[in-house]
Amino acid sequence: MRRPLPFLLLILSLWFAGACKEEGTIVVRKLDFNGVNAVDQTQLKEALATRQSARLPWGRKRFFDRSRFEADLQRIQAFYADRGYPDAKVASFDVTLNTNRDAVDLVVVISEGEPVKVAAVDFVGFDVIPPDHLDKLRGDIPLEVDKPRDRQLVLASHDLALNELRDHGFPYAKVSATEPDGPDPRSVKVLFTAEPGTLAHFGAVEISGNKTVGENVIRRELGYRPGDVYRRSVIQNTQRRLYGMALFQFVNIEPVNADEQSAEVATKVTVVEGKHQRVNFSVGYGSEEKGRVDAAYNHVNFFGAARTAGVHGRYSSLDRGLRLELNQPYFFQPRLSLGGEAQQWYTFTPAYESVITGARATIVHRDSAKMSMSLSIASERSSSSIAAAVLDDPALRDDLIALGLDPTTGKQEGILSSLGYDFQRSTADNLLNPHKGYQFALHMEEAGVLLPGTFNYYALAVDARYYQPIGEDVVIATRLQLGNIDAAGASVTNVPFSKKYFLGGAAALRGWGRYEVSPLSTSGLPLGGNSLLAFSAEARAKLKGSLGGVLFLDAGNVWAGAAGFALNDLRYAIGPGLRYQTPVGPVRLDVGYQLNPIDGLRVNGSPQARRLRFHFSIGQAF
Repeated sequence: MRRPLPFLLLILSLWFAGACKEEGTIVVRKLDFNGVNAVDQTQLKEALATRQSARLPWGRKRFFDRSRFEADLQRIQAFYADRGYPDAKVASFDVTLNTNRDAVDLVVVISEGEPVKVAAVDFVGFDVIPPDHLDKLRGDIPLEVDKPRDRQLVLASHDLALNELRDHGFPYAKVSATEPDGPDPRSVKVLFTAEPGTLAHFGAVEISGNKTVGENVIRRELGYRPGDVYRRSVIQNTQRRLYGMALFQFVNIEPVNADEQSAEVATKVTVVEGKHQRVNFSVGYGSEEKGRVDAAYNHVNFFGAARTAGVHGRYSSLDRGLRLELNQPYFFQPRLSLGGEAQQWYTFTPAYESVITGARATIVHRDSAKMSMSLSIASERSSSSIAAAVLDDPALRDDLIALGLDPTTGKQEGILSSLGYDFQRSTADNLLNPHKGYQFALHMEEAGVLLPGTFNYYALAVDARYYQPIGEDVVIATRLQLGNIDAAGASVTNVPFSKKYFLGGAAALRGWGRYEVSPLSTSGLPLGGNSLLAFSAEARAKLKGSLGGVLFLDAGNVWAGAAGFALNDLRYAIGPGLRYQTPVGPVRLDVGYQLNPIDGLRVNGSPQARRLRFHFSIGQAF
């Protein structure tokens, strides 16, 4: 039943004066809005003190408070006014008390009115920054012409304008935002006026708080030197670089002279060192690896100079082994680092297992936080052994010989000496759960041609990912993978088993299990291939709180020969999934369904009997 607002306020005041009091006995079972079109209902609810109780029996209960609710009616109007709707008001609300008189449903009816729109956005006094930067600022500000004047967007645009001045040598700049009348009563102009102040340069740098980390280590990470034009972004990047060294639990960089007329800005770098030796131990479970145990020891200031060293051990049903790592930052210059790695690592597939024992050295050039490239050289011993069930199958003798395995022992052994090049660029906003941006990775490798070794091949791999938000609650994520290994020479034995491609599992072609998609032996076991193509697309939606849902399509295949790609020979899988956000990333459950099963595929020694696969793990699929 709908009644005028003043009458209902009177009734509601009398209704709950005795029943609610301070005990909080009446639960808010539901809080809904009618007439809300111009703003986000979720944001509106979060701005109110009156909240809806959790639906689950063990969830948090929210109780009705008359004074808070009356204040919320005013908050609704203020919420709309801030977003450009000054005439918005609460027209009425419906109240339903349950028969037990211990729970209430609230429906608030809102009349939004007409918005006040932005007629123009102008900048005055910004001629001290380059014209192209001013044009970029105009394009970057969130405030848009012909859209409602949102005060939050005005403030955000103001901050962008101020930061642009501070990033061009004007640390004392001031910006004011005014709203002169527009061409009609329902519009305003937004005018940003700058007072740049004095052009300044960086001055002396003071460093404090360091105890065991040398001052020279901190100074070499500074992105500025005395005499450079003052730039706020350089200070922020320097702070991020110092945090990225993992030596400090606190880093702060601030000007030490507050004189607005000074043409020289001295800065003070304050750090608080963290623990330099760390031990991590974790136990996990996934549908593919089953139980997993990881243990690691790291020293982030090994013999000083911010050098890092560590040892990592892992045991699971998919892989296990031990890896030693050493990294030297600032290798002749700030953007270069030198890393070394030694390992003995076991990998298990349905048909065979491989063991890699050896070492690798890598030089990394990090152009920025978003982009890096590296060169590596490796010398490793590669040993692969066919599974006992495969070795005992007489029908596989010819397959084993063709693949370079000894048909008697079922082994392939040799020295793998290789040169590698990697390029990576990422603009993704979050590594664990991206919402927008892209990631691109390129890997090239050459083995045995320039370096002595048993194996000889060329390899190229590409991994491209793109994330596009649709509104606030939906993200479309896509991924393309390409891989190709070409033996140098006519013999396929020039490519070791440890480099073969497979698809299937929690991250690719989720209708199949891990390593299940590849060329098959005559008896139906996946043996791996030399070329790979895979594509995935997901629609990720926020459902409720930390819970999200996914719909996905996966496509791809692996072929035996180099450059064997065939778009008419792809495997497809579709399915739904659930995500639950945690501090370490989303917990993931996916159900993949094969649209076109692989004829003759054997899983765990038996013909494939089902087209569904369940995948449980942590982190997005890509």
